[in-house]
Parts: sequence; C-alpha cells; structure tokens
Amino acid sequence: MSHKTFKGGVHPPDSKLLTKDKPIVEAPPPSLVIIPLGQHIGRPAIPIVKKKDIVKVGQLIGKAADGLSASVHSSISGEVIAVSTYPDMFGKFSLAIEIRNDDKDEWIDDFSEREDWQSLDIEEMKKRIADAGIVGLGGATFPVEYKIKFSPPVDYIILNGAECEPYLTADHRLMLEDSKSIVEGLKILMKILNAKQGLIGIEDNKMNAVEAMTKAAEGHSDVEVITLHVKYPQGAEKQLIKAATGLETPPNTVDGLGLPGNVGCYVQNVATASAIYDAVTLKKPLVSRITTVTGAVKNPQNFNIRIGTKFSALIEAAGGYDGKPGKLIAGGPMMGMAQYTDEIPAIKGTSGILVLPEDMASLGEEGPCIGCSRCIDGCPMNLMPTLLATYVRANRWDLAEEADIMACIKCGSCSYTCPAKIPLYHYILYGQTTIMGIVRERKAKK
Repeated sequence: MSHKTFKGGVHPPDSKLLTKDKPIVEAPPPSLVIIPLGQHIGRPAIPIVKKKDIVKVGQLIGKAADGLSASVHSSISGEVIAVSTYPDMFGKFSLAIEIRNDDKDEWIDDFSEREDWQSLDIEEMKKRIADAGIVGLGGATFPVEYKIKFSPPVDYIILNGAECEPYLTADHRLMLEDSKSIVEGLKILMKILNAKQGLIGIEDNKMNAVEAMTKAAEGHSDVEVITLHVKYPQGAEKQLIKAATGLETPPNTVDGLGLPGNVGCYVQNVATASAIYDAVTLKKPLVSRITTVTGAVKNPQNFNIRIGTKFSALIEAAGGYDGKPGKLIAGGPMMGMAQYTDEIPAIKGTSGILVLPEDMASLGEEGPCIGCSRCIDGCPMNLMPTLLATYVRANRWDLAEEADIMACIKCGSCSYTCPAKIPLYHYILYGQTTIMGIVRERKAKK
C-alpha cells in the first residue's frame, strides 16, 4: 500500500501516547444532562417535552425544525427539570433540555436485533438516518440527512479515519474495536448514493487500525483502505480527497463552497459511518459518542459518553485535573475551541476534551513578521497568510477577497508555524466573517 498525502501541511507532535492504547470504556452515567437543541449546523430542534415530563433513553425530545436541522433525543432516563437557556461550547447561551437521571437507564427499545440493511429500500434508510438525528461526528455536525439530500451523484464515498488532530484517539479506538460497523455504514452510504467505490483513509501512525479496517473490508471488492502519511490537516475534506483520489476540490469563494460533490466525492467521518449503521439496522438514535478526555488529567481515557454530560463530570471520570489547568479545549489543539468553563455539556460533535497545563497555554507576545515564509509553505490551500493578515489589518476587504481569503479552511497551520507568534488564523477568520457580512449587505440592497 502506498502512503499518500497532499502538498503543504505541518507536523505538530501527535501527543497520542496518552490514550492510543486505552480501550473505550463507558463513562459513568451522569446525574443530569443538559442537551442543547442546536448542537448541529442549521436550525435548532423544536422542544417537544416540558418540565416534569418523564423520559426514557432514546426518546425524541427535540423535533427537527423545517429546513436544515436534526432531531435530538434523551441520553438518559429521568425527569425533565427545565427547558431553558444554558451556556454552550460556542460561547453563547442556547436553548437546551435539562434532565435529572433516575438511575433506571430505561430505553424506549432494547435495540438488540439488527435488520439486514440490504433488504431495505433507499428511502427507508434515509428516513431512519433522519429519525436518529445523525450528524457529522468529526466535528462539523452537518445533519447527514441533508448532506445526502444535497449530494450530487458521486463515484467515491470516502471515510475519514485520519484523526490528524493531536491528542485525539477516539476514532482510532473505534476502528480497532468496532471496525465492522464502520465498513457496514460505508456500504449503506454507497447504496444510498449509488457510489462505485468506498475508500477509508487512515494515517500511518495507526497501522493497527489499517490492519483492522483492511480485515473488516475483506470480501468487499469495492472498498479500499488508503494509508496516508502523518501530516496535519490530512483529515480536512479537500486534503483527504486529494490524497485519496488525486482530485482537486474547488476552493471556497464568496459565491459558494467548493464541495466534494463537485468532484464526484462524498466524505464522512468513520464514527458517523458507525452511527449510520446503528440507525439503519437498529433504528437506534444518536444518544452517545466516543470522546477522548486527555491532556493534564490524571487518567486520560477514551470514553463512550452520553450526549449532554458536562465537561466537569467527564474530567472527573478521567481522574480530575492534574495540576492547575491553563486551558480547556473542546476538540483538539489545532481546530478545537477554548472554553471559559467546564460546566458546558458535551454534544454530538465533541470528539475530544483537552486540558492543557498553564505552561502550554500561553499564546506568546506577537512580534513583527520576519519574512520566513513558513506559513506559506505550511498552508494546505497554497495561500499567503501574512499577506491576507496585512489586508485584514488595513481593512482592505477588496484586496483580501482578491487574494482568495475565502479559500482558507481554518486549519490553523499558519499560526502554528509562525515564529513571530502572529495570530494569522484569527486575522483571516475575522476577515472571512467581515467579508461575508459585506456580501450579505450587498445582496440585501439589490
């Protein structure tokens, strides 16, 4: 097997030794959960329960809104305490449902008898995916129902098993411990989208996962495991497509996104494929996921967590903080989001919870650009980050747009490589947000 990759990218320490050999364990059942109704891209779900209602595990508590949305289900059994606003991982207050655990763990069904998905028609499989509230579990949280609906005909279904973010090992462990469900989920997607080939991309620091997935794919001549070089952001959609197929996905512009479907591809995370398999064959809703809790905690672990469990409870399950925490991150250190409290709930897209010690949390003082071009060499989209930052600081939105600022995939490679500690990613993100606001105003005036 050839080890494939893409041009550009960086090589941060992978820091996966803390958990890569730790089997998945069930996180202790939380005493309560806070389940946001807007834990996906699109419109928040509409609550269909009220205070004092008694619910079971897997029960629908938030119905998908019209348009782009996803259903939400209870992850524990117990009493609804409140339907109110709570702080979330995005730094906002959003509507959520708080449920107190009755410790009975009563499910709406036993979800033990699988149906043969090959006997189901495509519309029924789509309905089960929608009913289960499946979203992208790699972090993007795009509702799978709509990702399928919006996809043009494709040749390739590509599963992302790269897990290129440092520290995170949830996908790695899932590929080792439940490889069959991933392959079956891939085959379901191939049937729904009538794709000719299924590809599973895995970085070569997970060769045991390559072996496990290759064995699981035996007998499926239309499924191939692709071994990828370790490089960040190897798991980014455009870079994964380039490495796995050689195809160039168009960059994003102010007029629209360069999507995998433009080059006949459809991409999902390996954990999403596993959840699709459960949804289609068991009608099982998405109420839990695999999450890595790691960094400066006493016992880093890969947990199967109930959606809505507070970060504080999961950190406690990992032995608690190891020393004074310097930074708490939802996700990995490259693309994750720093949090101001550990009292926020884990959602469908929470692939990791990372605690950095104080000596690793400092951003450093920004200095002048020394013209080293490291950010340019590392950019996987062949952009000039320092030039884009200069235009943003000068409020030259026209020049920033001409220099393809919208093509940035927000991987953070530029900031990581910059010896002057210039927050290039933040300048570019601010520029993208501002330009899109200008575009919306321009369209509104027409």
